[in-house]
Amino acid sequence: MFHGIRFATPWAFMALLAIPAVILYLWRFGKPGTVRFSTIGNVKRAGASFRTTFAMLPLALRILAFILIVVALARPQQGHEKVKDVTKGIAVEMVLDRSGSMGTEMDFFGQRSDRLAVVKKVFSEFIMGNGKSLKGRPNDLVGMVAFARYADTMAPLTLEHGALMRFLESVKVVTRQNEDGTSIGDAIALAAARLRTAEEDLSRHVQESGGKEYEIKSKIMILLTDGQNNYGRRAPAEAAQLAKDWGIKIYAIGVGGSEAVRTVRTLFGDFKVPVAEGVDQETLHQVADITNGRFFMAEDEKSLRQIYEEIDKMETSEIESVRFVDYKELFASFALAALFVMMIEVALANTIFRKIP
Repeated sequence: MFHGIRFATPWAFMALLAIPAVILYLWRFGKPGTVRFSTIGNVKRAGASFRTTFAMLPLALRILAFILIVVALARPQQGHEKVKDVTKGIAVEMVLDRSGSMGTEMDFFGQRSDRLAVVKKVFSEFIMGNGKSLKGRPNDLVGMVAFARYADTMAPLTLEHGALMRFLESVKVVTRQNEDGTSIGDAIALAAARLRTAEEDLSRHVQESGGKEYEIKSKIMILLTDGQNNYGRRAPAEAAQLAKDWGIKIYAIGVGGSEAVRTVRTLFGDFKVPVAEGVDQETLHQVADITNGRFFMAEDEKSLRQIYEEIDKMETSEIESVRFVDYKELFASFALAALFVMMIEVALANTIFRKIP
């Protein structure tokens, strides 16, 4: 969108007041000398020549050049309005428990499914939207850490959520005994480290891809687990303090009830068999409180979705349109025009309109 022409130094136009004064001076005191003749009848009959008809042309050109110079000194500028969209998003690290107990069944739309599958499905709705209560998080940087006995980065922080979903599909419940366990503290520490360097990673990505400007509004971690910390080098509270020091808020979600149970089918019917001690709610409460986050319990798919809906409302991203006017200098055109007019005036004054003293 173009704006009209403006003048950066409009006071320069005061110089134009000198033009009427010069014209008045020439009219009163600049008349040429006179010679008396007995009669000028023959001169009148001879008619006017080109030089006499346009005798004032050099003066008019000089005045025009002066006006153009004054306009150039006033610095005319033409503005072009630009709109720059700055996305203010949230850096989100999904910290997902994939220990053996996450294979425990959980209610999903009236059917039984393992906890990990339910957690992955609802998390996918949180990021991509479900067309209903969850609208998706298209403007957020999202990464993923999965853990059992060991914590691993499954996906770096990215705005390419389609690729993230493919990484999410690859997360499976551990099947090897030597990989099973629950290292909540190590997982929190790893996710916090990834969030700490989010600005550097984002800046490098924007430079390489030429993407739009992005500002990280806040950093959060969504921790989902159904067990208790029993492996790893860092205690959950210690890792949470690290996250707090780096400005990261943790939303801790306990999945399942106080005990993890698995349904076992036998000839005598289905029986629920305890397979783990269940969620360590005290530790998750502590982790959330240290970082000024919140702790939630999700018994089934419905309650888990409600938790995500609440987080979705608390953590909002936005796109801010910054409007500014980029001005282009036009004084050079007027200065060149003044120079051209002065050259014509000098050429005429020294040729056709040359005066002999």
